[in-house]
Amino acid sequence: MNTPTFADAGIRDVVFGADVRIVRPVNLYGCRIGDGTFVGPFVEIQRGATVGKRCKIQSHAFICDLVTIGDDCFIGHGVMFVNDTFASGGPAGGDRTKWRSTSIGDRVSIGSNATILPVKIAAGAVIGAGAVVTRDVQVAGIYAGNPARLIRPLPLPRES
Repeated sequence: MNTPTFADAGIRDVVFGADVRIVRPVNLYGCRIGDGTFVGPFVEIQRGATVGKRCKIQSHAFICDLVTIGDDCFIGHGVMFVNDTFASGGPAGGDRTKWRSTSIGDRVSIGSNATILPVKIAAGAVIGAGAVVTRDVQVAGIYAGNPARLIRPLPLPRES
């Protein structure tokens, strides 16, 4: 009978801002999490990811390396970020030179089970539940579908 190799999930080498709240179990390693941010259970945030201030990261979200999330963002349940587009026909196999980055502006809301490929999402955008974002979101608005499309523009909220 074979015995598997076990690795433990947990919290390692994370730079936390003030007043961060975490609901365990989580798998956070080598990332940065800003002041006043909430991270729900069963979330993984990988090395090299950055989450801004006052964000809410709901349960079962996956935030991979090369993802930067701005301030005051909402990341819904089960949101998946992707950094490997299989551009060479298959997985990059850990070759970071083949990975691409994602940048999320301030005050962005992403609905449950959305998939975010390597893109830039403008401040104030709303991404609908289940959307698949395959291209940059350049203006604040409501986006939905697969691939995600602009449903209607939104005015940018005034900063306080």
